[in-house]
Amino acid sequence: MTLPTLHDPTRRGFASDNYSGVHPEILDALAAANGGHQSSYGNDAYTARLQDVAKHHFGDRAEAFPVFNGTGANVMALQAVLPRWGAVVCATSAHIHTDEGGAPEKVAGLKLYPVRTTDGKLTPELLDTEAFGYGFEHRAQPLALSITQSTELGTLYTLDELRALTDRAHSHGMAVHVDGSRLANAATALGVGLGEITTHVGVDILSLGATKNGAMGAEAVVVLNPDLAPGLLFLRKSLMQLASKMRFISAQLVTMYEGDLWLRNARHSNAMASRLRAALDSVRGVEFSQPTQVNGLFVRLPDGVADAVRDRFFFYDWDATVNEVRWMCSYDTTEDDIDEFARLVTDACERA
Repeated sequence: MTLPTLHDPTRRGFASDNYSGVHPEILDALAAANGGHQSSYGNDAYTARLQDVAKHHFGDRAEAFPVFNGTGANVMALQAVLPRWGAVVCATSAHIHTDEGGAPEKVAGLKLYPVRTTDGKLTPELLDTEAFGYGFEHRAQPLALSITQSTELGTLYTLDELRALTDRAHSHGMAVHVDGSRLANAATALGVGLGEITTHVGVDILSLGATKNGAMGAEAVVVLNPDLAPGLLFLRKSLMQLASKMRFISAQLVTMYEGDLWLRNARHSNAMASRLRAALDSVRGVEFSQPTQVNGLFVRLPDGVADAVRDRFFFYDWDATVNEVRWMCSYDTTEDDIDEFARLVTDACERA
């Protein structure tokens, strides 16, 4: 039977870049990978090709391990570089702390040391507030730093900030992990390559995202310093992240990163966010709470405005106590979407 369309395909929103559909080039890649038989569990031509793509971007020592989702990538990456007594320093806004159901603690058995920030970004000085107690047996040892690029607040680490942070972490004997679910957006905004904001600034292991940038469902753990993660091949299986038909995950990642699809999609979603910011920057009652550097906008609105606009374009509250919301743009957000949304917000603010 042919599955009927069960949703309204004209419905648009700004809730998440996960809400968008699959990019046509990704769908074509899945169809191309579908014919005939290929060995399972990563012994296929597409996963082999992915290793070449990873080395192209991240250096000759890089190795990619496709996984099902971002939470799995983060848990697997952090467990790979930490002993059982290890702990992770992260921002309080970090996805591993706020949005992964406690998976790092429950599944990997890791202690998190969250550090409060105003913009989602850690600094060497903030890192030092939790990087202590080494050799003290009553304290979980802070042996990994996890940062998000771009951050959960839509902000960016510069290359100099990244280098200073990784240098400080390494001076404490810590491994450095990057949650790169929106790494493409960050690299595009900074005008640099993927390796320049990871390998070249001292990152040891990376959760590389694709789903938020137009893939159907494809993430990878990319080991940049293989000396720190020798058992990842076995860890992936024990963490239930080993796909039997891995070629379909790898085909998505190859299509995303072998050419410039990652760049085109991220450039577009970033540009749509900039367009929305420009349209609303001078509207009375609209208060942007963070700089708009990638594809996310964080805004405080007058009472009632969010609910009035949500009837047409759905989005989430970020901090309901101060009427702060988050608007996310996607690779398929159109200029018409932006213009209509901006008009609705403007009209609602005028009424408020």
